[in-house]
Amino acid sequence: MEKESATYRTITQPSEEILYKERKSKFYGYAFPVQSEEEVKSIIEELKKKHPTANHVCYAWQLGVTDISYRANDDGEPNNSAGMPIYGQIQSFEVTNILIAVARIFGGTKLGVGGLISAYREAAKIALENSRIEERVLKGQLQITFDYEEMDTVMRFIKKHQLEIDSQELHLNCKIIISVPKNHFRDILSKLKAHHKLEIKVLS
Repeated sequence: MEKESATYRTITQPSEEILYKERKSKFYGYAFPVQSEEEVKSIIEELKKKHPTANHVCYAWQLGVTDISYRANDDGEPNNSAGMPIYGQIQSFEVTNILIAVARIFGGTKLGVGGLISAYREAAKIALENSRIEERVLKGQLQITFDYEEMDTVMRFIKKHQLEIDSQELHLNCKIIISVPKNHFRDILSKLKAHHKLEIKVLS
């Protein structure tokens, strides 16, 4: 469980376009890294422009690591025949901060709900298989406030524990914001608080 809470999986860049065919219908699949719902909207609009003859552009997305939000959209296909099968692949591959979209161009033969579920699921799966998935370390942020004379102590601590500095203000009164891997967060926080001349604030 600790490993799950300390890391997450996502994709680093958009996948190549994939094509899955089922009884003359064409299903074009895509995977995109996303950070917001606004990004999703603009990508879907671009895909609809790219495929003007597509009858449906169905998709699913998931955002967040500890606080997860998601949506599945059938775009006019029968209820739960497209968006949810796509979302099922996001869950199966255990990825987040991702959008999977599938544009369907009708080939003249109806597939039925079962056929649609199978086709959208397969297109989403192939799009994910063609994506570069990487595991990232989940991090939290701490703010350290201290007098300039404590600079050496703070910098030695940061170097010793191989922590990342996100920002720093170095004056007579200094402020440094650091990123800490979640699986070491409590330990680092405890050690910093042991330095009584440092003021520590948890940011995330």
